[in-house]
Order: sequence, then C-alpha cells, then structure tokens
Amino acid sequence: MQQWKKNFDHFFGDQFWYSFEHLLKPPIPQTNIYQADKEITCYVNIPGLDDVNDIKLYIKGSRLFIIGEIALSETEGQLVQEEILHGAFERTIDLPYPVRPDQISATYRAGLLIIRLHRLIDSNEPTTTIDITSMD
Repeated sequence: MQQWKKNFDHFFGDQFWYSFEHLLKPPIPQTNIYQADKEITCYVNIPGLDDVNDIKLYIKGSRLFIIGEIALSETEGQLVQEEILHGAFERTIDLPYPVRPDQISATYRAGLLIIRLHRLIDSNEPTTTIDITSMD
C-alpha cells in the first residue's frame, strides 16, 4: 500500500492526498461503544489530555456530542510518518436509544474517556452537560 501511495505521490505530486484527507482518515476521537439492555458504555480515545475541562460533553436524547482537541504539544522536526490523529474535533455520536440525563458518568484515565449512560423511557428531556472526573 505504501509503495502504491509513493507512486501516486511521484506522479501527481506530494500534495495529491491532502484533497482526500477527510475521506482517508477516520473521525477523531476514536470511539468504541458497547450496548447492553439498559446501559451504553462509550470508550473515547483522547491521548495527552492535561485538563478534563478542555473536553466538553453534551447529551440530547439519543445523541452524544464530544468537543475538544487532541494536541501533540512537543513535536520537533519534519513529519515522516503520521498515525496519531490529532487536532480540534467536534464529534456527534448517534446512540442506539435515548439516555437518562440523571444517570450519566464520565471518567478520564490513561488516555481513555469512559462514559456510562442509562436508557431513558421518556425521550422529551433537555440537553444535558456532562462533567468529567479525572482519575490520574
């Protein structure tokens, strides 16, 4: 695959892939979502977070909103290979069902934000801000 990309770079120029970047890179932050009968657990990969208050979480019905930035603060030299996705993000995640605003917890530890949500029976609830507890 890398050789194929190098051939394209040689033929079209090294800026060719930048116009397709939004199609080739997965959205950030990366998430795993697990559903049980009455609970959803979301694991969100946010490395290097110094202050949990830099991430904003909101819930409205069956949508989870995550806003923040993954920063690589100590980078030096010319980029040779890039696999760690970073930068400002706004991510909206559609959940399998609406959740209760009074039964939400979010903790951050070792680069993972873990959000626990519980199923809501009545979906006419307002948008709710979620506080994150740092476990480091």
